Amino acid sequence: MAEEVRGPDTTALDEVVTFTSELIRIDTTNHGDGECRERPAAEYVAERLAAAGIEPTLLERTPGRTNVVARIPGTDPSADALLVHGHLDVVPADPAEWTVHPFSGEVRDGVVWGRGAVDMKNMDAMVLAVVRSWARQGVRPRRDIVLAYTADEEASAEDGSGFLADRHAALFAGCTEGISESGAFSFHPQPGTTLYPIAAGERGTAWLKLTAHGRAGHGSKMNTANAVTRLASAVARIGAHTWPVRLTTTVRAALTELAALYGIDIDTNDRDLDVELLLDKLGPAAALVEATVRNSANPTMLKAGYKVNVIPGQAVAYIDGRTLPGGEEEFATTMDALTGPDVDWEYHHREVSLEAPVDSPTFAKLRAAVERFDPDGHVVPFTMSGGTDAKQFSRLGITGYGFSPLRLPPGLDYGALFHGVDERVPVDALHFGVRVLDHYLKSA
Repeated sequence: MAEEVRGPDTTALDEVVTFTSELIRIDTTNHGDGECRERPAAEYVAERLAAAGIEPTLLERTPGRTNVVARIPGTDPSADALLVHGHLDVVPADPAEWTVHPFSGEVRDGVVWGRGAVDMKNMDAMVLAVVRSWARQGVRPRRDIVLAYTADEEASAEDGSGFLADRHAALFAGCTEGISESGAFSFHPQPGTTLYPIAAGERGTAWLKLTAHGRAGHGSKMNTANAVTRLASAVARIGAHTWPVRLTTTVRAALTELAALYGIDIDTNDRDLDVELLLDKLGPAAALVEATVRNSANPTMLKAGYKVNVIPGQAVAYIDGRTLPGGEEEFATTMDALTGPDVDWEYHHREVSLEAPVDSPTFAKLRAAVERFDPDGHVVPFTMSGGTDAKQFSRLGITGYGFSPLRLPPGLDYGALFHGVDERVPVDALHFGVRVLDHYLKSA
C-alpha cells in the first residue's frame, strides 16, 4: 500500500520544530505539591489535534491540571490498540544558570533550546506532527492509536496518568502496549559506534520519609537522645551502603548485546560473572546499564530544628530509593537494618518496577524502525534507572517501552540534559524522530 512507503510530508518536518519551540514557551513547571498548571499546553495540543480532525478529550482531576486523550481508529478492528503517551509538565529551571532563557523556545544554529526540549516536549511535538501529517495524506494506521498527553509526570502522576488509569480506563480500551519517553536516542560510546538504547524496563520508585525521634533540650547540654544525631547516622549509613548486584532479564540482555559489540565473550547466567569488571571493559557504554544492576537509595532532603541553641525532638530526611524488578523485599529489609532502632521509615511515594519482553514482535519492530533510518546504528535494550507514566498505565495491563527516537551528534550528552541546564535538541534530531515514529506507528 502506498501509505506504508510514503513518509511524513515536509510540513511535518517544519511543524515539529514549531511545536517543540511553542510548547517550551508555555511554562508548565511542576514544582511539586500540586503547584503546576498544564492546561495552556493541553489546550495547545487539543487545538492542533482538532484541526486535523482528531477529536481530543480534555480531563482534569484538579482544575488546571489538564490531560488530553484522543483515539485514531486503525484499519484492523481486531488488532490490539497502541498507546502513545507523553507528559506536558517540566521540572523547574533557573534562568540565571542558562545560556538562553529556559522558556524562550529559541531556535539557534539548528538547535531548539529550552526546558522540555528533551524531557519531553520534543516527543509531544513529534507525535503531534506525525498524526497531523497522516491527516493531510489520508493515512490510517493498522491498529488503533491512543494518544495521551499527561499532567503531573514530574511529581506523583496523581493528576495525570494515575488519574487517567484509575478513573478513565475506558479511554484506553484495547491497549496492550505503549511507547513513550527515554529510549531510541543515539549514544556514541566511542568513535564509529552508535547505539540506540530502547527501554524495556524501569526500576521501581521507593521514595522514603525517615523520622528520628529524640529528647528535646538546650543546645548547651549533653544529650544522648539527639534526634539530629540519630537521623544523621542513619542517613550516612544509607548513603554509604553498597547494594549487591542483581541482574534482571532486561539488563542481562543489554549486557549480552553490549559485550558482543565490544568482542567480549560472556555468559550473563554465570554466577561467577564479575559485573563490575565487565562494566569497566565496556567503558562509556557502561552508562546504559551501571545504574540498573542493583537497587539504590540516595539521601536528598533534610529537615530539623528551628534554632541553633535548641535540640529538636524530631528530625526528618527524604530518600530517593529505586528498586529492581523483584528487588522490593530486599530493599525494605535493608532499610530496616540501615535506619536502626531510633529512626522510623515509611514510603513517601511508591510505584512498581517494570519489565517488557525484548524478544517480542513489538521490540523487533521498534528495532527495525530505528535501523531503517540509521543502518549503521546498533539497537540495544536497557532498563531506565528512573520511571515514567508507563508505571501508572501498567495498571491497565499495558506493557511499556521507552521509544522517543532522536539521532544526536557525537559530543552531545543527552543524558545530562534531562533536568539539566541548557536543555536543547537539534532540529535534525527532531526530523529523524518524526521519520522513525511515522514508520513505526504505521507498521506497529
